[in-house]
Amino acid sequence: MNSWAKSLPVAKSKADLAYESLHRAIAGGDLKPGERVNMDELSRALGVSKIPIREAVKRLEADGLLVTRPHAGPVVAGVDAAEMRGVFLAREAIETLVAELAAARITEEQLAELAEVHAGMRAALAAGGTEQLAELNSRFHRVLAEAAGYRVLAELTDQLLLTVRRYRVAAPLDTASWETVAAEHEALLTAVRSRDPRAAADAARRHMRSQAAQEPAA
Repeated sequence: MNSWAKSLPVAKSKADLAYESLHRAIAGGDLKPGERVNMDELSRALGVSKIPIREAVKRLEADGLLVTRPHAGPVVAGVDAAEMRGVFLAREAIETLVAELAAARITEEQLAELAEVHAGMRAALAAGGTEQLAELNSRFHRVLAEAAGYRVLAELTDQLLLTVRRYRVAAPLDTASWETVAAEHEALLTAVRSRDPRAAADAARRHMRSQAAQEPAA
């Protein structure tokens, strides 16, 4: 490919837009595990034919987010509670490494964003709202993963966060548990702000183990 072509903006296809729309709905809990995806309604809502919808569904099936059942069509895949043990083990390994790397590499801009997200979580808790907390939690960990400097770690972080969010649609955290998350984020933020890789890794490890302990199957 010519060098000039590489700089051209990439237009999203209708299948891409359908994929992103469904992905957001699943991640946000608007489409819950076991819920059927009505392809006719989705086609009308997005103003596209069924062809890009089918393409999006195939991609989401490959991602493990949808499954096709006989006589029912595509439905949102469930999250096996027994598998959450593996999810939290993976998160502990990855988040510990991410925090260690981020403490050494994080920029002032990323540090400010991390602090802003944490303040948003504290504000939401003080106001008695929990609706925004799952997304704020995901953003906190995404900023850390980006600061670590490796795309593969950011992608793995996203994948694991999505699994946890889907699981918590059926098993949500209560306010007291979210308060614990915020306190653990505070410790992690302090360690990263101090540019102390070992302290950051220890804070992340404690955070993941604490969260795993709250899940009966983990």
